[in-house]
Amino acid sequence: MNLSARLHAAGDVRLAAEPVPVPGAGESLVEVTAVGLCGSDLHWYAEGGIGDARIAHPIVGGHEMAGVVRGGALDGVRVAIDPAIPCHRCDLCRAGHPNLCRDIVFAGHGRRDGGLQQYLAWPTDRLHPLPEALTDADGAMLEPLGVAVHAVDLGHVPLGADVAVLGCGPIGLLLIQVARAAGAARVLATDPLPHRRMAAVAYGADVVLDPASAGVADALADFTDGRGADVAFEIAGTDAAIEAAVTVVRPGGRVVLGGIPSTDTSAFPAAAARRKGLTFAMVRRMKEVYPRALALVTGGRADVRSLVSHRYPLTSVAEAFPVANARKGLKVLIEPAGH
Repeated sequence: MNLSARLHAAGDVRLAAEPVPVPGAGESLVEVTAVGLCGSDLHWYAEGGIGDARIAHPIVGGHEMAGVVRGGALDGVRVAIDPAIPCHRCDLCRAGHPNLCRDIVFAGHGRRDGGLQQYLAWPTDRLHPLPEALTDADGAMLEPLGVAVHAVDLGHVPLGADVAVLGCGPIGLLLIQVARAAGAARVLATDPLPHRRMAAVAYGADVVLDPASAGVADALADFTDGRGADVAFEIAGTDAAIEAAVTVVRPGGRVVLGGIPSTDTSAFPAAAARRKGLTFAMVRRMKEVYPRALALVTGGRADVRSLVSHRYPLTSVAEAFPVANARKGLKVLIEPAGH
């Protein structure tokens, strides 16, 4: 039996007993041990869709995944599971942009079920063996860490740069660490939630602000003595955060948009962005960065373990989603192997 959690509509997640999947050619059967609930999972749960995509049929969500291979050449090996399956044949894949693959398949999206189930059949070449020092939960957190790595790549962060991170959910908190590892000299962070601001300090931010507080605009302008940040990362998914990014970044700087808005439209102050001659970049998941993410964690440059604040068995997934959707704690983790 394969216990799964299928999302039928907004707020409607149901457990179901289904057949254990049979691996196809080039695939391995993985017993799923850890799945993080991502912000994009919460859009599916709370809104019944994400951007212009809607739930077309009941889908098993979850793409921050780790597990243990059962059978085959990797039998018994603990692995992190890359949720993206690019075709490796299209022009974009050949140009080095597999995250933009024209025929990409992604866990928990479209018709490809994700990790909120006990067993998953997945391409063997998308499985990354975990070192003994990393837990299964650590392995699941390599996916959001990889998104942060890709975002920093897009930001072209100069050595000794001043960086702003607007939004301190898990990816924003990981961005603070990755920016530091990339050589950022100072990091400003904002978030409306007190526990996330405290986490931002713990993860290395020098200046942490409540975006709703009085005087925040002046504080943003005063960062780096008025010169402005070299790069601003917007990870909140709100127009207010985009405006803050435009405000804080220096003329000629870069704004990296990584947040996912609740609607399919975002806006920014055009006059200020034009006068500053800003460059905008959009984060689309990540590229082939799992080895780099692993190196950051094993080398002590990124802490993913302390991100996990809540753990639930798969049988309690209906309780876990509202907790994650209310932004309680930092990362809510589901452990399907323990049911």
